[in-house]
Amino acid sequence: MRGCEVKRLALALSFAVCIASSVHAEDASPYAAITIPLKIDQVPGKPIWYSTGNPGVPGQDNEGNTSNAGFVVTSDGVVVFDALGTPSLGWALLQQIRKVTDRKIRYVIASHYHADHIYGLQAFKDHTDAVIVAQERAGEYKENEETADEKANQRLDQRRGVLFPWVDKNTRVVPPDITFRDRMTIALGDKRLTLLYAGPAHSSSDMMMLVEPDGVLFAGDIVQNSRIPHMNSDDVSTTQWLAALGEVEKLDPKFIIPGHGKASTQAKQAIAFTRDYIQTVRSAMAKAVQDWTDFDVAYQQTDWSTYRDMPAFAANNRGNAYRIYLELEQSQFKTDKQ
Repeated sequence: MRGCEVKRLALALSFAVCIASSVHAEDASPYAAITIPLKIDQVPGKPIWYSTGNPGVPGQDNEGNTSNAGFVVTSDGVVVFDALGTPSLGWALLQQIRKVTDRKIRYVIASHYHADHIYGLQAFKDHTDAVIVAQERAGEYKENEETADEKANQRLDQRRGVLFPWVDKNTRVVPPDITFRDRMTIALGDKRLTLLYAGPAHSSSDMMMLVEPDGVLFAGDIVQNSRIPHMNSDDVSTTQWLAALGEVEKLDPKFIIPGHGKASTQAKQAIAFTRDYIQTVRSAMAKAVQDWTDFDVAYQQTDWSTYRDMPAFAANNRGNAYRIYLELEQSQFKTDKQ
């Protein structure tokens, strides 16, 4: 009997070691580990969670975690909105979802195809059966093509440098599985999720997701709360961006989760910040164009004190102003020709 008991004990210990090893292997990241834990918060009283990125630009200090993302738990599965800026962060988001629920991840919605929102799709593509959804112009963003909005290969090479080891030679751009043009509705369990095209504004493929009946809006980069947005690309249309902000305001969300910056119950204030910044830059550059003032002179003469100390000002503001200067200059020439 003693011999049998020893064998049983040995088998039990062996089984326990196997289980422990299995759990450890499941939890271990297949990507470079992040050292700054991904923190998630819950929308008060709702089955909706979100992470808030560092408001600066992607770099070693924040490990590429600069954008926001989130997920909605329904009675019939999970819908994720955005996947963060590295496969490592996408994996961390996936693990946070698993701490909340074991329900199947059904969809991952990409607010737009910019690197800081999509590199994390790799983790969901490789480790879930989720369907990736984006606006149809996201299909223009391919590894071997250049788009007016963001040069895919050039951006990936840049991030492999500044965000190594979290973005490396194995990091790839994951395309959407399905796309829509203007509007798409996902009815899942007890939730209705409406996807709305809002671009081209910040990018060519901007879209938002309204979660009903909760009144929670994932606004993507259309709204950037207390953080200077990036507007320096050929596909940016500040005219359409301002129109899109008007549409966001009409939705009257009870809770807004912007693409960057703090989530808030004060949606109108978050919308107003982005709108006021765009209008401030447009007004200054419009006057410069009207007066035939050189851009460098106009930029130096503009009072930027309201925004100078805000995150991403140094990285984005001058480029934004120059891009808008060119946009308004071009529109003036069109008007003159007419």
